[in-house]
Amino acid sequence: MALRTDLTEMFGIEHPVMLAPMGGVAGGELAAAVSEGGGFGLIGAGGGDQDLLDRECGVLTAHTEKPWGVGLLSWATDLDAVLRVVERRPAAIMLSFGDPTPYADAVLAADIRLLVQVTTTDEAARALDAGAHVLVAQGGEAGGHGGARGTLPFVPAVVDLAGTVPVLAAGGIADGRGLAAALVLGAAGALIGTRFEATNEALISAEQAKAIVEADAGDTERNRIIDIARESPWPAEYTARTLRNSFLDEWHGREAELAADSVARQRYRDAAERGDLDCLPTWAGEAVGLIDGLESAADLVGRISGDAEQVIRRAAGRCG
Repeated sequence: MALRTDLTEMFGIEHPVMLAPMGGVAGGELAAAVSEGGGFGLIGAGGGDQDLLDRECGVLTAHTEKPWGVGLLSWATDLDAVLRVVERRPAAIMLSFGDPTPYADAVLAADIRLLVQVTTTDEAARALDAGAHVLVAQGGEAGGHGGARGTLPFVPAVVDLAGTVPVLAAGGIADGRGLAAALVLGAAGALIGTRFEATNEALISAEQAKAIVEADAGDTERNRIIDIARESPWPAEYTARTLRNSFLDEWHGREAELAADSVARQRYRDAAERGDLDCLPTWAGEAVGLIDGLESAADLVGRISGDAEQVIRRAAGRCG
């Protein structure tokens, strides 16, 4: 039994597994490895910085001829940046966190698939109105920035709303069991982030990869402390899930104090620049507890999909 879904049919890929476009993690090497493994790789391009696009798209196209895409932050990008991505002719552009409407027409006019990540049903309705080809329903278990809805009830709610538009599940998925669950919920596949951080191709440091492998789900927390400390203009409704560290513990529940303390914020930035994991954010979701080692991203794609097939077979056998 092959896992054929609307996602695999849309992009002509082998497995319904998509790499989350994690900023500072999902570069060209990781995206290419996921695509080469039969999934769909996305570069995390943030606001669409020209140098980043030149570098990482160059790495990616040197390593794969299979379908790939670029992820942008809707709140941080602009039309010029979107058009720079369009010029590179990816198979898909994903817009996350904010209103995709100002940029949707540029993507659609170029005959590029538009993916929109959503964290509420209101966002999902807006994305559908903008013409999204695929919705990504992100639950609060996800690492990095996101909303508060739980993946398990949120995904089917978006599936019901989306009708014939495929939906991917995101948040807390790291293995074949999670992918199988997403498919049962009506999703056409899964967008996976944290699990792909612990791969040989991810951009993170060896120390961060080790911290992810050794962490458990209880070692993550969602907060605005990191964004306040680095004076990042992330919209307040999207908090960030990272591994806990001493800086977060120190300022837990004291966000207003931190916002008023320029010395503490500078201390944070100095430590983060040194790579001090007591301050530097290690983006990680609750699925971190399911990770027990580094792996090749290309191999991981096939293993997750193959394990999902086995889970579905066993479930069908029990129910039959």
